[in-house]
Amino acid sequence: MIQVKVCGITTPEDALAALEAGADALGLNFVPSSVRALDDDSARAISAVAMGRAVRVGVFQNAPLERIRHCVEEIGLDVVQLHGDESPEYAAAIPFPVLKVLPASHALEQQARRYPKADLLIDHPTGGGSGETWNYEWALALVASGRRVWIAGGLTPENVAEAVRRAKPHGVDAASGLERKPGRKDPEKVRAFVSQARGALPARARPDPRGYFGGFGGRYVPEVLFPAVEELSEAYEALSADPTFWDELHSERASYAGRPTPLYFAARMSEDLRLRVYLKREDLAHTGAHKINNAVGQALIARRMGKRRVIAETGAGQHGVATATACARYGFECEVYMGEEDTVRQALNVFRMELLGATVHVVRSGSRTLKDAMNEALRDWATNVEHTYYLIGSTAGPHPYPRLVRDLQAVIGEEARAQILEAEGRLPDLLMACVGGGSNALGLFHPFYDDAQVRMVGVEAGGSGVERGPHGASLSAGSPGVLHGSLSYVLQDDAGQIFPAHSISAGLDYPGVGPEHALYKESGRAEYVPITDDEALDAFVYLSRTEGIIPAFESAHAIAELRRRAPGLPEGSLVLLNLSGRGDKDVAQARELLGRDR
Repeated sequence: MIQVKVCGITTPEDALAALEAGADALGLNFVPSSVRALDDDSARAISAVAMGRAVRVGVFQNAPLERIRHCVEEIGLDVVQLHGDESPEYAAAIPFPVLKVLPASHALEQQARRYPKADLLIDHPTGGGSGETWNYEWALALVASGRRVWIAGGLTPENVAEAVRRAKPHGVDAASGLERKPGRKDPEKVRAFVSQARGALPARARPDPRGYFGGFGGRYVPEVLFPAVEELSEAYEALSADPTFWDELHSERASYAGRPTPLYFAARMSEDLRLRVYLKREDLAHTGAHKINNAVGQALIARRMGKRRVIAETGAGQHGVATATACARYGFECEVYMGEEDTVRQALNVFRMELLGATVHVVRSGSRTLKDAMNEALRDWATNVEHTYYLIGSTAGPHPYPRLVRDLQAVIGEEARAQILEAEGRLPDLLMACVGGGSNALGLFHPFYDDAQVRMVGVEAGGSGVERGPHGASLSAGSPGVLHGSLSYVLQDDAGQIFPAHSISAGLDYPGVGPEHALYKESGRAEYVPITDDEALDAFVYLSRTEGIIPAFESAHAIAELRRRAPGLPEGSLVLLNLSGRGDKDVAQARELLGRDR
C-alpha cells in the first residue's frame, strides 16, 4: 500500500488532522529559514501526538550531527530527512534511519548510488516546498532497482494519483499543496490527498468486500458459522487500522517471538550451485518455524475479542506448538486437532503441545491427516462460537482468514526485503518457498508483489509423483473447487470429491491451497512446481551437510527445487529462499527413511 507523508506540520492540531486522515508519516521541519520551522518545544508537542501512530520524520539541512542527535533523542524522531548537500560520509555517520532528498534529474541513479543505505526522496530540482511538479517517471528506474523511493514536489490532491501511477513509488510527500495558508494544513485537502494516493493503484493487498482475490476465496461456511466469521471480520477490520494493535504485536515479536530473524548467506551452497543464495531463517524464530508469527498475532486478536478458549488444527505439529505456546503466553484454554497419521510421525510435537498445556485431539476419520483435523476443528467452532476462537494456521479457510494470516506472515518478506537490499544493494532475481496451505510463501512473496522483476516460485508436495500419485500439489495438478470455506485449487475428482493428499512432509500434506496463491497462479505472477518425497529427502541431507542447517521437510522441498533449476539459471543469480522451519521434528522419520548408515 502506498505510504503517505504529510510534511511541514507546525501544530498538534494539524498533526491530529493528518493522523485522522490516515497519514503514515509526519514531517517536522528543523530548517531555520523555512516558514514551517519548529522550535524544540513545538516539535516535542507534535512528536507526542504522533508517537506510536505515525513515523516522525525530522527535516534537516546541513545541520551539525550533534543537533540531529539531540532532536532524535530529546524530541522524539524516527527518521532523519537530509534536505541539503550532505555528503555520503555525513549520511553514513548518522546512527538513525536516513531519508536522503535528491533533486530530480536524468542522473538520479548515479546520485542514488552514493547513498546506498538511505531511503530516497526525489523532489523538484528547486527544492522542497516549491509547489512545482517534475517528470515523476524519472524515479521509475530507481524503483525498479529495489530502492525504497518517495516522491515530492508539487503534489496535490488533484495530481497525486497520476504521479503515483507514473512513478510507482513507495510513498508520496506533500507540504505546500495541502495548506490553507503558509505553515497551516487544510484538513479537507489532507484527507483528499491520502484518499487519492491510496486509490491510485489496484488494491491487490486486500480481497474485495466478499473476500475474493480475483475469482478465488469467499466464505463457504454453514449458516451456524456465519455470525462467527462475520464477528471476526469486523474485529480484524477495526484492529488492522488500530496502531496500538500493531505496536503491541511488534513488541511481542521482538521480545517473545525472536524477530527479526536473520538473512543468512549460504556460502557453500552458493559456491556449489554457482548462485548467490540467501536463506531467510524462520527456523530460528521461537518454536522453530514461521508459525509463531501467525499464532501470536491471532492470540492477541482473540484476547481483544474477549474469547477465553482457542482451538486449532495442525499437520506437522508446528502450528499446534505455536498455538499452544501463544495460549500459554496469554492464558487461554487450548485444544488442538491433529490427524492420527500425523500424531505418529510427529510424536515429539504432540508431547510439546501437551507440555505447553494444550489438549490434543487425535482425529481418526477420513485420511487421518491435516484435512480431517481442519474438518473437526470447524465442527468444534460451530458448536462453541460464543467463547471460542478458531486460530487457523494457514492462508486458507473462509474470509477473513486468508487475508488475516497473510498480513501476520508478511513480516517475513518485509524484513527480507530490507535485509537483502542492505546486503546486496538490490532486490533478488528469484524468491522460493514451499507451499502447502501457503502462509510462509505468501509471507515472503506478498511484500515483493509489485516488484515485477522479481520472479516467485512456490514448491508443492509432489509426493510419489504427480503422474503416479498420491501427492499434495493442488496448484500443479488440481482444479478450482471449494474446501474448508474457500474457493481455490483443490485435489478432487470429476464429481468434486476431495482426493487424499500425501507428502513426506506433514505440513504440506493438504489437498488445497490459499486463494491468494490461486490468484498468483492464474495471473502468472508466481510459478508453482512439485517436488517428490525422494527429492525433498535428498535436499534435507544436502543442506544439513552443506551449511550445517537441518531444515524441516517442508523447507527441503524448496531447497530441492533450487538445486534442480540451478543449472538453468545465469551464474551469480541472486536467490532468496524462505527456510520456513527447522528439522528437529523430522529427524526420527528421516532416520528411518534413510537408514542409519547413509
